[in-house]
Amino acid sequence: MIHTDFLIIGSGIAGMTLAVKLAEYFPTKKVILVTKAGESNTRFAQGGVAAVLDQIQDSYQKHIEDTLRAGDGLCDLDVVKHVVEQGPVRIKELLDWGTQFDRGPEQQLLLSREGGHTALRIVHHKDSTGKEIERVLRLRVQNLANIQVLEDCYAFDLKLTATIKPTKQTITGAHILDQNTREATFIYAQTTTLATGGIGQLYTHTTNPSIATGDGIAMALRANAKLKSMEFIQFHPTVFYEKNAGTSFLISEAVRGYGAYLKNSKGHRFVLDYDPRGELASRDIVSRAIYLELSHSKEKCVYLDCTHLKKEEFKNHFPNIYQTCLNRGVDISKNWIPVIPAVHYLCGGIVVDAYGKSTIGNLFACGECSYTGLHGANRLASNSLLEALVYAHSIFEYHKRSFSKEIVFDSIDPPAIKSYTVVEESNQIKEKLDELQTLMSENAGIVRSTEQLIQARVKLKTLSKALQTSIPKTFINTGLCEYRNMLAVAQMIIEHSIARKENVGGYYNSQL
Repeated sequence: MIHTDFLIIGSGIAGMTLAVKLAEYFPTKKVILVTKAGESNTRFAQGGVAAVLDQIQDSYQKHIEDTLRAGDGLCDLDVVKHVVEQGPVRIKELLDWGTQFDRGPEQQLLLSREGGHTALRIVHHKDSTGKEIERVLRLRVQNLANIQVLEDCYAFDLKLTATIKPTKQTITGAHILDQNTREATFIYAQTTTLATGGIGQLYTHTTNPSIATGDGIAMALRANAKLKSMEFIQFHPTVFYEKNAGTSFLISEAVRGYGAYLKNSKGHRFVLDYDPRGELASRDIVSRAIYLELSHSKEKCVYLDCTHLKKEEFKNHFPNIYQTCLNRGVDISKNWIPVIPAVHYLCGGIVVDAYGKSTIGNLFACGECSYTGLHGANRLASNSLLEALVYAHSIFEYHKRSFSKEIVFDSIDPPAIKSYTVVEESNQIKEKLDELQTLMSENAGIVRSTEQLIQARVKLKTLSKALQTSIPKTFINTGLCEYRNMLAVAQMIIEHSIARKENVGGYYNSQL
């Protein structure tokens, strides 16, 4: 058993920002940062961070209105105001830490525009903003002696323990599997924060990395934490079209903000038929327009036309996108980029309050795995990194004020720990995972139907029962635990979808 003061599961922008702040403020306390093998969602973030930095051309009110419009009436207004107004402070913090956002000739921050925004307000580093922020945060983490990073370690379950208050339960830590030594252990912690990212790997095509298997959400669900809005899954309209399933290469929203056009194979800018904002409509509208266009045409993809843009300027703004397209046989100055929508972001998740506290004692959540009320039915582009920064700070503020006062299980002995058996990875689980991904893609995609959702409910119950009867719960390995988690999250997506009786934002049921 390992003891720590603060346990943070996940090492993207949310997890690392919180780790740095806790370690700096509590120099005598120990912070453990658990990082699963693979790359975080943060690293894949291309566009940037939305924040009001030009008070002449932009305003907090404009950003608030844009967020509410994208969220289609389901955002929490107080949360939206808080996050938007925190934006400039959080950006300054990143700059102070050494983040190299793009600047103009007079050293002013260069701001871009993305879909759903009515002003230039996206700070960015070329087309790899997430990678740059991750670089800065990793350096700070490495320089803080009281942060212990457990690399290639997989948190597979939380420990729910009774407290000195008879009716209350609290999280006292997490079970961890070392993915290299294949040894399981338990980390006993005063507080636990889930910053585990999204659920993209439940689908055949996603912009998310391989780690996005919904682990944090599933662990919180098993601990009886409240979840909300799991039906609202955002599809990014433009990923590079490839036949093979898996992680897809994202063509940033900023490319459309820069002036690229979405066209069908005949060259028609079809999104204008669905929304007067065309390519700069919110993601739910553009993705649904592509879906409907392909349904009518029976073609495999639509196209992003950048040929009218200046090649050298494009290469300077989007070097990674330019080179990746070129490597795949597409010269953006001559050829259209083949694109389709893919699963990008979960707008629902673990319900948290203004301080990132879940409904279970001493369990916090931050980033994509959490539900704050910011995004409503559909996330506004580049609000995700902003939300992660703001709520990492909120969780830190709560700890700063309340850590020594409100920890209620100090007097309780460490919990009894289950014994787990680490077993070999199985091809059978991989085959079942492929079946699950196909099921979710076909039955819980951009456009769903009640009939499809009911079919998915029945199939998921069958898959879950088959797993439970064939493999004991105490048998573990990374793939098996991920599959268990993905089944649990898939069931929540389906149940929340069935319960939704109106089409709103990113949820569209053709039978409503």
